Order: sequence, then C-alpha cells, then structure tokens
Amino acid sequence: MRVVDAVARILRDEGVQYVFCYPVNNLIEACAAAGIRPIVCRQERVGMGMADGFSRTSNGKPLGVFTCQQGPGAENAFSGIATAFGDSTPVLVFPHSAPTDRFGVPRVFSPMRAFDPITKSIQVLNRPDRTGEIMRRALSAVRTGRPGPVAVEIPDDVGDAEVGEASLTYGPVPPVRSAGDPGDVDRAAGVLLEAKNPVIFAGHGVLQAEASDRLVQLAELIQAPVMTTLLGKGGFPEDHPLSAGTAAGVAPGTVPHFLGKADVIFAIGTSLTKHAISSAALPPGKVIVHAVSDPGDVNRDYLAQHAIVGDSRLVLEQMIEAVRDRLGGKGRDANAALVGEIRTVHRQWLEQWLPKLTSDEVPVNPYRVVWELMQAVDPAQTIITHDSGSPRSQLAPFYRATTPRGYIGFGKAHALGSSLGLIMGAKLARPDKLCINWLGDGAFGMVGTDFETAARNQIPILSVLSNNFEMATETARMTVSHGRYQTRATLGNYADMAKAMGGYAERVEQPAEVRPAIGRARRATEEGRPALVEVITSAETAISGARPT
Repeated sequence: MRVVDAVARILRDEGVQYVFCYPVNNLIEACAAAGIRPIVCRQERVGMGMADGFSRTSNGKPLGVFTCQQGPGAENAFSGIATAFGDSTPVLVFPHSAPTDRFGVPRVFSPMRAFDPITKSIQVLNRPDRTGEIMRRALSAVRTGRPGPVAVEIPDDVGDAEVGEASLTYGPVPPVRSAGDPGDVDRAAGVLLEAKNPVIFAGHGVLQAEASDRLVQLAELIQAPVMTTLLGKGGFPEDHPLSAGTAAGVAPGTVPHFLGKADVIFAIGTSLTKHAISSAALPPGKVIVHAVSDPGDVNRDYLAQHAIVGDSRLVLEQMIEAVRDRLGGKGRDANAALVGEIRTVHRQWLEQWLPKLTSDEVPVNPYRVVWELMQAVDPAQTIITHDSGSPRSQLAPFYRATTPRGYIGFGKAHALGSSLGLIMGAKLARPDKLCINWLGDGAFGMVGTDFETAARNQIPILSVLSNNFEMATETARMTVSHGRYQTRATLGNYADMAKAMGGYAERVEQPAEVRPAIGRARRATEEGRPALVEVITSAETAISGARPT
C-alpha cells in the first residue's frame, strides 16, 4: 500500500470519522477510500478550527484531524494551529510539503520549521518504512501529558511511495495519566480545610480529564465557591448553588467578591496564566494550592505555596479521599450562609446590568441579544461559543453553562472568525445538540464564506450575528483615522449572503424580534439547514470589569 493509505488505515482504526481539509493532497483520497469522510472547507484556518471544535467537544474521542496541501495551504493553516496550541486542544495535523528533493531549498515553505513553536510535537515522515513508528509517536504525543496539536509533515513523494505491511510496526496507543504525590495532596487537603474562605478556581484541565463530577464532590465536601477560567467554563455547573461564575477578564460580580475575601485559592486544571481575557487576575496575598498536569506551569506566573502535579481527575479523587479522612469520613454540612451570599452578590450584580440586558433601544443593544439568546435556549441541550472581541466578553459573564463542553470558551490566541469553524466541528461531534456561535460583523467578514461549508455539508449550526456596521472594539484607538477617513466603518447584508450560500437567514432590527427569530432559525437547524440571525445592533463594546458604565 502507499504511505497515505497506511496513515488513513491507522486513523480509521483509531476511530477517526472526519478529515477536515482543503485540497489537494493524496491523504484526502486515501481517507475517503478508508471510509473517513473528508469535510472540505473554504479556507484552511476554518478547517483547522473545525478539527479543533470537534476534538474539544469529543474530548479527543475520536480525534479531530486536519490536512492541507503544501505551501500556501499549510501557510494559511497557521492561525488555526496556533489557536489549538494556545488552548491545548488535542488535534492531529497533516500538512503536506514539497517533495524531499526540495528540502533545504531557500524560500521553500517548511512546516517542520514554521509549526515547531505552535505544536506540541512535529515530525517529518521522511521514509516509507518509518510510517508506523512516526504515527505511533504522534498518537502517543497527542494523548500523553499536556494536550496540544501534533503534526506529521508528509512530503508528496513519500506519501505516494509504497510501504510494506511488515514495516508498519504500529499498535494502539492508550493514554497515560499520573496522579499527584500523596504527601503533596495530604498537605493541600489540610490547607483547604483550615482555610476560613477557600475558593476553588478550575480550568480546562478539569474538562479534559472528565473530572466535573469529582469537582462537584470536592466543592460540596469543603463547602467552597467554585469559579472557572474562560477555557474551563462548564467544568463546574453554573446553576449549582456553589458556582461563582466565570473568572475571565470580564466576570460577574461574584468573582471579584469571592477572590477578594479568599484566604486560600485551590487552582485545579489551570495553568494560572496571567491573561487579560482568559483568566481573572488573582489578588496578592493569597495562599495558592496549584494542581496541574504540566510541571512547567507551577510557579510560572504566581507563587504557589503548595503544588501538586497530576491529572485533574486523579488529583481530585485523591483530594476527596484526603479531605474525607481528615473529616472522619464525612463532609461538611451545607453552608446556607455561603449559598445565600453567592446568590445575593450575583443578584445585585445582575440588577446593575438589567437596563442593558433588557434595553428596548434601537439599534438593538448587544447585551439585549445576549439576554434573548439566554431565554431562547436550554443550556443542557446546547453547545455555544462566541467569537473574539466584544461577543466573547459580552456573552461569557452572563451565560450559565450547566454541562461539561456545553460552552466553548477561548481567548489566548484566537483570530476573528474562529467561532465558525469551532461550532461546525462541535456540531459534527454532537449532532444531537443545538450548536450556536455568536459573532460580530468583523468576524463574519473574515470567514463568512465558510457558512457555505455548513450548507454544502449539511452541518446545521445556528449563527447569531451582531452587525453594528463598525469595528467598535477599535473605537478608542482609531479616533483620528475614523474621523478623517471612516476607517472603522463596515458594510454588509449578511443575512442575504447566508441565503445565497444555501442557508436559512433573517435580518432583525427590533429588540422584540430577536427571540422569535432565534426560534425560527432553530427550527431550520432541526430540518437540517444551517441558519443565521443577523441583528442590527448598536456599537456598544464590551466593558472590562464587573460593573456597567
């Protein structure tokens, strides 16, 4: 068989269902012949986003896979790969490259060199007889330790070369997990139980370890409020009485309140990266217990007085056992005062925002769109994401994610338009869910033609688009150029575009029309059509911090 046929067979045996791609390379045909469905996008970074969204939603079971042609195709994929790397998503990437006789020639694009900073691992499949060995290493890398995109560069001539069955030397690669040091865990349990106001700060690692149920158990045992990073949103049910919401750059009032009064912060499954969008800043003077799978994250941005290195699920199970031992085999009684405090602080914060969330102004206030969207869907049956910029910061503090992977949060390395690929991948991973992305007109301008990918491949997503005819986030930084040359202004009737590309679409201009339009669009998705609701909104930007202005 050819090398690409052997790679496709390994992917099929690993349970891969789709290969997200843009032609042309020989792996696409080989995957189709092996029964793996190619999903052809309109541009490579969206295709890479689809593989990313698929893996996030399936939790890598099965993996999202992306492939592209040599040269310009691999170059265009860079942004999508960087996104997966920044958010630690396990994805297999197969960039094709020039034939081996062009290696080292000046100005011939090399994925090996270009992708090295944005992949967990990258190898060149340089000889046919190394196919099994390199695929084994790639799958081991994508399943072991901190997740991330793993790339295998396939030169065109090697992909078409013959490989013998005996030289494949491939076998299934199971994941490997490690628990924390028992002494570290026991000391951390003691610190948590001695704390007067402990807070649990959970990240993406809880979702990836499928540890949400264990996180709930620990929170109830010690009676501590729980907040999550933006990437970890949904890892703790936000309708739980102990939920303090999403501790991102823009957060509900419960976050600064409980972080401010905390004496001990138990950070689990988060790198604790200082980032203005993805994670709230931890106030100084707190005792930090940091449990994370990557030892490189310990003491990187914050001093951790206590550290545990291990898989989030295994560490949480150890913590639960250690806490129970110290409490004589039972948990603490439900803390009605704490629950009441969480509820009161959240209600007071929400009341400050209600004038915006329920505003009748025209053009429609974007916070009203968030409010109507929240009333229109059941979070337990929905997967939702936002795009970069204002939609992200407007949605994240208010939307309550109640199930693991019901919310795709991101922020570290995402270009405008990322939400479209992510939500298409999510829908393919979970066709039973209502899959929604909320984006702005700037994001649609970047990737809008890939709405046709959804229509052509019968991927019934629901896109809610806020169109304010302006690059509103840039308002403060482009005053002179806009005043003279209207540099922030944009144009477009995106509902008409969506219709022309084969989807269902409506354009909404009145606040009272938003929720009914979302309902009609949802029915269109149930009939198998992608849908877009374009809402003409004001140019109000998201506000940093917990209070409206």
